Amino acid sequence: MSKRDETREGGRPARALRGRAGRMKNGRGSGRASSGMVRLWGRHAVEAALKNPNRTHRKLWATREGVESLDGELPSDFPVEWAQAADLARLVARDAPHQGLVLECEPLDDLFLADVLDGDPARPVVVLDQVTDPHNVGAIMRSAKAFDACALVTQDRHAPPESGVLAKSASGALETLPWVRVVNLARALEEIAEAGYWRIGLDGEGQSTLAEALPTGPVALVLGAEGEGMRHNVFQHCDAIARLPISSEMESLNVSNAAAIALYAAAMREIV
Repeated sequence: MSKRDETREGGRPARALRGRAGRMKNGRGSGRASSGMVRLWGRHAVEAALKNPNRTHRKLWATREGVESLDGELPSDFPVEWAQAADLARLVARDAPHQGLVLECEPLDDLFLADVLDGDPARPVVVLDQVTDPHNVGAIMRSAKAFDACALVTQDRHAPPESGVLAKSASGALETLPWVRVVNLARALEEIAEAGYWRIGLDGEGQSTLAEALPTGPVALVLGAEGEGMRHNVFQHCDAIARLPISSEMESLNVSNAAAIALYAAAMREIV
């Protein structure tokens, strides 16, 4: 997250919770352009995908040991191709820890903001602005699920697609955390505000700390890409800008670490 000279601070929003907003105009759900399959690997990612009733599975390549490591048995008619570990290594990214399991499946269905904004103050929304590293996005998903966030929101461009790398980093959270991909992030933040959420952007130059800026009601945590931070238009659509109180000897944190800390702070605040 970058530092900025300007900040926008504010108290709790005057707007009342108006319930769910309608679907965004000119928006759409996941925005996934590829019609191809998604290939997942690793026990947690594959097991979560197999248990997800909203996921359409095509084929599982596996070792005997890999299938035995799964929680539960595969249906007798499930398409499995038995293979050696060396064969599986040729199906995944180089040096990827497939753990004897590679699953080919269809991408998850699109979601809309109106489907996930429940207004629960205990369940924050995480908004990412141009965070493109699938390892970071997967790690943020894992933290978001651990702290019971209601959704992850990203732009459909400048964000990684579903992939084995992202799913492995998410450790199963890809299948259970709603992920909304939108055309215009600024408009999405407007819709989030209309649903009663207080939007806090994380930036190293925020005048208040995150603990000071957190409201007692619904909150959306907005994080930008490492180095560049939030884009100006996204920055302008935040109700408050806050910083994490880190040592002056360290300029910033990895975005996934910052997200985890922010989610913990949101989970520990007093809610009314």
